[in-house]
Amino acid sequence: MRRFGFLLTIILTCLVSRAQQVTDEPKLEVKPSGRILFDAAYLNPLHQDDELESGVGIPDMRVGVGFTYGQWKGKIDMGYAYGKVNMKDVWVQYNFNKKNFVRGGYFIHQYGYQSCTSSSFKETMEEPQSNAAFNDDRMIGMMYEYTSPKVLATVSGVVEPDAMKQNTNVTGSEAIGALTRLVWHPHVERGHLLHVGISGGVEGARYDAHEELKHKQFTLSSNWPTRVAKIKAQQAQITDAKTMFKFTPEILFSKGRFAMAGQYFWNRITRRNNLDAFTGSGAYVTVRGLIKGDGYKYTMNDGGIDTPDAGFMELLFQYNYTSLSDAKAGIHGGYLNDWTIAYNYYVNKYMIWRIRASYTKVTGRANYADNEVSILETRFQVKF
Repeated sequence: MRRFGFLLTIILTCLVSRAQQVTDEPKLEVKPSGRILFDAAYLNPLHQDDELESGVGIPDMRVGVGFTYGQWKGKIDMGYAYGKVNMKDVWVQYNFNKKNFVRGGYFIHQYGYQSCTSSSFKETMEEPQSNAAFNDDRMIGMMYEYTSPKVLATVSGVVEPDAMKQNTNVTGSEAIGALTRLVWHPHVERGHLLHVGISGGVEGARYDAHEELKHKQFTLSSNWPTRVAKIKAQQAQITDAKTMFKFTPEILFSKGRFAMAGQYFWNRITRRNNLDAFTGSGAYVTVRGLIKGDGYKYTMNDGGIDTPDAGFMELLFQYNYTSLSDAKAGIHGGYLNDWTIAYNYYVNKYMIWRIRASYTKVTGRANYADNEVSILETRFQVKF
């Protein structure tokens, strides 16, 4: 009987211990996600009217899934647009604590102020052309991020974008690079925001399908600001390229219902065969004001203004200048000036209605006549 009692005690102890382990085991949480953009646009170009046509479209439709498991977090996102399926975000993240994490996979790495919003949450519907020209899209890599009440700091190691599209037997040795962003934000209270920051990067020359240009070129470009018609507004291919060095300072200020954000871009590409280096530059400033709502709020992990609350309305103005021409280097990708006004209505937690009007002028692009395009566009978007 004593042996039975002793054995029963051992069994119960083991069961209690196992139950405790099960209780302590993190819970796997899986959440589906989706996004749909409905666009309609009227385009009035001076030239290229056979390409810059008015119309409607669904420029982005996505389905994905995210998960959390204890200190682990991940995301898989697939996109569909105009008959093509594309991989979007694919990453896994480990949170050391509330201030530090490391993320690896395929995603947009922190570089400049536009890192704080995804493509469909740009307040003027489309990103500033300077960011499109001088920043990178998604890249495979690893990023470490540190956040505190007053500082955001990130550093990334990346490989070129074509690493996600081609095998190394096609691309050859993949170009590598490094990016970093440092932001000081002394004020992050709703309706009272201030941050200043600077980002920098260095990247090797990119892959090209032509053997003579493979890892000896960079192509910088921006589109006319609409996704109903996806046409290049300016483009510069820098041949005999070696290394790209870049930096971008940024500033954000908000008081009450008013907010202003600005950024300057500088990119220098060194070249082989004693050719002059190419320098591209650009800048934008965005002024926004709430006509309904009680102040903008800050997102700490992304370093920028968060999406306004449901029911808020705002008006915006943005000016952008982008230069992809360098006479000394003999490269003429064009000079772009863009003026945009926009209205956003945040219908509820999952839906936004946007209206924008823009005037964009491009001059000095080799083999193209100077052009200007007026655009009136609206978008209804759903994201969950």
